[in-house]
Amino acid sequence: MLIESLQNEKIKRLTRLLTKNQERKKAGVFIVEGLKENQRALEFGNQAEEFYICESIFAGKLPETKVHFVSEKLYEKLAYRGTTEGIIGLYKLEVRTLADFRPKEDSAVIILESVEKPGNLGAILRSCEAFGINALIVTDPKTDFYNPNVIRSSVGCLFGMNIFQASNAETFEFLGINKYHIFTTFMSADAPNIQEQDFKHKSAVLFGTEHSGLSDFWKDKGQNVLIPMSGTIDSLNLSNAAAIACYEILRQKIAK
Repeated sequence: MLIESLQNEKIKRLTRLLTKNQERKKAGVFIVEGLKENQRALEFGNQAEEFYICESIFAGKLPETKVHFVSEKLYEKLAYRGTTEGIIGLYKLEVRTLADFRPKEDSAVIILESVEKPGNLGAILRSCEAFGINALIVTDPKTDFYNPNVIRSSVGCLFGMNIFQASNAETFEFLGINKYHIFTTFMSADAPNIQEQDFKHKSAVLFGTEHSGLSDFWKDKGQNVLIPMSGTIDSLNLSNAAAIACYEILRQKIAK
């Protein structure tokens, strides 16, 4: 059966889930759009509930899980990215906490405090995955991990990442129990360069929001570091700064 109307009951529900974070949380699901993103979600063991597919656009192998076929015109109205790739998947949401994470001896984590922009979160997830960061912790989050823009900008990288939400206090306790070296990124001209620090052992690098940086909670709780710059600008986009930190951690581990 081909679904063509926005008034179809299944489509009404899907629309609510697509547009409202609270509806997704209430239903215990998250939504994935795009062929590569759905492939990664399945590859890393996420449990699919159903798919909405436009056959005239979709170029992959049909999934075995329950499939609803929709018209191209309807898909254009549903999809976050218009006509791209013709597949939207619904998956069961499984919440993990820091208590589930068992870090290795050379574990490296990135911590984001109150990150607000989904695009930044997605881009940082992509850097974490690319450079071998073991976990991303978001403290006091202001954006949904499964926001469509997070999934899109991470190219589905979050599905293979250890990613957790926690309060600042819970995160600091976790870092202490697991003996992490903490590195903060407060704006300070006299802070040592990030390349001068040792990231070969357990390390955690913290970043705050773009407009205000880290909160006072993290003052004097770690070694403050600076990314050296030679231009006239005094700061970087959050995702760029995090990417540089991720690469520096990998560079040192390769050198080791």
